[in-house]
Amino acid sequence: MRVTVEKQGDIQEALIERLRDSIARCRICWDTPLKGEGDRLPHEPRPVAVISAKAKILIAGQAPGLRVHESGLPFNDASGDRLRTWLNVDRDMFYDADRFAIVPMGFCFPGYDDRGSDLPPRRECAPRWCDEAMSAMPQIELVLAIGQYAQAYHLGGRRKKSMTETVQNWRNYLQTNTGIPVLPLPHPSWRNTSWLRKNPWFEQEILPTLRQHVEILTR
Repeated sequence: MRVTVEKQGDIQEALIERLRDSIARCRICWDTPLKGEGDRLPHEPRPVAVISAKAKILIAGQAPGLRVHESGLPFNDASGDRLRTWLNVDRDMFYDADRFAIVPMGFCFPGYDDRGSDLPPRRECAPRWCDEAMSAMPQIELVLAIGQYAQAYHLGGRRKKSMTETVQNWRNYLQTNTGIPVLPLPHPSWRNTSWLRKNPWFEQEILPTLRQHVEILTR
């Protein structure tokens, strides 16, 4: 019996709703940390992700910062402001789950290192959830891979030795005949302001293409 498009949509929504619920209840970095109890997440888990049955753009970041952890809203910080400028969208459009899915490499704020910088995404998270999240969203037509961790996952062996080289090679990832097109981006953190100044080609060459794709895929 042929399944109708409407029925397929209902099935996908049900699968995604179950996935959202499972992610919201995830505590693996607290209950079963990869390196043992001494490496447990330093606070109660609060997974932050947006799984969508309709969005055509996936924003794949690193991990939530403290402000996002406190609010439960992804990219609800200065990095998010810069990212929305890059995309040329306002907050209402950015947080419209029918337009953007958001699946970072780590769903919970990982804490700070001794220098006060955010720790890397927890290593328990992506292996547990990212493949399942991607399988649940077959409608995705563009992945924005933000930072080295997201680029490692979404580009695999195609990634270059450095984040800069990977971003410079963006055309080869975006104009592909296999798989979902991926556009690698630097992290929009204020810590990368000097990188942006040293690499003006990013704003001159990549941002116009990024904005064009966003405009088309969010209509």
